[in-house]
Amino acid sequence: MYESAVPYYYGTGRRKSSVARVRLVAGTGSVTINGRDIDDYFGLETLKNIARQPLVLVGMEGKFDIICTVTGGGVSGQAGAIRHGVARALLQAGDELRAPLKAAGLLTRDPRMKERKKYGLKAARRAPQFSKR
Repeated sequence: MYESAVPYYYGTGRRKSSVARVRLVAGTGSVTINGRDIDDYFGLETLKNIARQPLVLVGMEGKFDIICTVTGGGVSGQAGAIRHGVARALLQAGDELRAPLKAAGLLTRDPRMKERKKYGLKAARRAPQFSKR
């Protein structure tokens, strides 16, 4: 879609088990996720708002096109990963944006992940049902 000669800002975002590779290209504000439009990809309006949140915060909604590839997790985790990636890409665009992004907590990776299952248990912490007889 975009040739490599076009300058862009890059950021990697993560949340839960989702990873988003985000490119910001000077444009009109369109958002493309895995080759599909954001309205196609996310059904809920809240998820679309989450993905655009960093641009809205710094007042650059119509200045950049967002092109991203996202893998893993569910739709909520993917929206959060895109938000993290966009915020990190904006830091390359201008270092003066760090203060508002950091104050809003958009540069912090959400570390909550699913806990691994332990042996002898049915899930991470769920023990087998106790039977007295």
